[in-house]
Formats: sequence, structure tokens, C-alpha cells
Amino acid sequence: MQGSNNPSVVLTFTTSDPTGGSGLQGDILTVAALGGHPLSVMTGFTVQDTARIEGFSATEGDWVADQARALLEDIPVQAFKIGQISSAENAMEIADVLGDYPDIPVVFDVHLRGLFGTDVLADEETLGTLCELLVPLSSVLIINGSDAPRLVLNDEDGEEDLPEEVTQAEYARHLLEMGAKMVLLTGAHEQTPQIVNTLYGPGGVLRTDAWERLPGSWHGAGDTLSAALATLLAQGMEVSAAVHAAQAYTWQTLAQGWRLGMGHNLPNRFCKRG
Repeated sequence: MQGSNNPSVVLTFTTSDPTGGSGLQGDILTVAALGGHPLSVMTGFTVQDTARIEGFSATEGDWVADQARALLEDIPVQAFKIGQISSAENAMEIADVLGDYPDIPVVFDVHLRGLFGTDVLADEETLGTLCELLVPLSSVLIINGSDAPRLVLNDEDGEEDLPEEVTQAEYARHLLEMGAKMVLLTGAHEQTPQIVNTLYGPGGVLRTDAWERLPGSWHGAGDTLSAALATLLAQGMEVSAAVHAAQAYTWQTLAQGWRLGMGHNLPNRFCKRG
């Protein structure tokens, strides 16, 4: 039975990452660090370390749906987070589940690349399914500015609907037209002194935040941001304020992060927050 002192609950759909840097394990750490309770549905398995990914296998679609429905029939959820989608079948099953919970916020962190941005993961069928079924369910869609063109141009009307010289705002506008309620375009993969992230709504820019780019390379920053945002929304924070607070928390996890292995640095989710 749900008690008045219970934490806010976040259900995350994503792949396993045995390093704890990203994926399901990273989401669990983030939600717990921010005072929420994490529920998890595994969409795939990886063999990886802090430097590379060596193997990957998608969870069968009906297993994804069965995991989610078993949890949702038992525990009330205040927010969903969608991370790594392993197949078009995964995406269809997730959309079918979330369609029964239209009033619960959904943070969709779009992953189009493999570990550390080295490999493209999403095939054309999966991309099409993401555009058709999951983008319209997103309360906040988070995507790197360099990946937005691939998602937009996969939409059958995307290329015809864009001007010759495309700005980030044009990509955001099209993602909103595809059904996302808000879009957070991030600048994590740009080669700039600052990381600039911009939140867009139907009326245009809602907020822009700039953060000092920390030295070194990181594994799990994006997952930390999206899981933090989902947790803060679950706790009732207004969207724009939650977007800023999630970024501030993520920056601190990196500034106080660790190099536990021979590869990339990992976020410290239980960092000191000022």
C-alpha cells in the first residue's frame, strides 16, 4: 500500500550497462541519489567496459512489455524515462504500455549512437518507429544537436519541410511538430569551451543554459541528465526549473566524477551538491 512518506517512483526503459556509467544501472543510481525510487525495464544486454562495447543483444519485445506491466499493476509511477531502445519491436511495446498512462510525464533521451558516440545503433526501421510512436509520447525529448538531423530527416516529411540552411531551432521545431511537447537540444558533442543546452516549446526557446566544458571524456552524462530530469518531474517540479536543476546536478556529478577503469570517466551520482 502506498504511504504518504513514500518516495516518487521513476520507471526507466533502457539497456543494461555493467559499468554503472550509463544505461539501467546509471539510471538507478541517479534516481536513488535524488531521493526517488527506481523501477527498471531492461531493453537489452551489453558486454562492455569503460573503454569499449564488445557485444549487444536486444530483449524480446514481449519481455519488455511483460516487465513493465508487472511493475505498473503493482506500483504507482510518477514519471517514465526512455533511454536506449534496442529494436523497433522494443519501441512498439513501450509505446503500447505508455499509451495507457497518458497523464504521467515521459522523458525520452534519444540514443542514436553506440558507446562513447562511436557506432550508430539505430537502424532505419527502429528510427522510423521512434519517430512515429515514441516522439509523440514525449513530455521532454532530449537529443544531442548533432543527432537531431538524423532523427528529423528520417521522418518522411522532414527533408521537404526544412529550409536549405537548417538551424538548431528548425530541428527543434520539427521535433515539436512530430509530437514532442518540449525538446531539449544539448551541445555535449560540440567542440566548444561551453556546453550550451536549449529547451524549446511550441512558442520557441524556453530557456538556454551554458556550462563549462570539463576536461576529459565521460561515459553516462546524458543518461544522468535525463534520469535526473525524470526524477525531478516525478517529484512535482515545474519543467523549466527541473531542466535547469537536472543540468546543474549532472555538471556536479562530472566535476566530482571518477576514473575507475582504464577508459572514460564515470559520473559520481552521490556527489556533494551546493
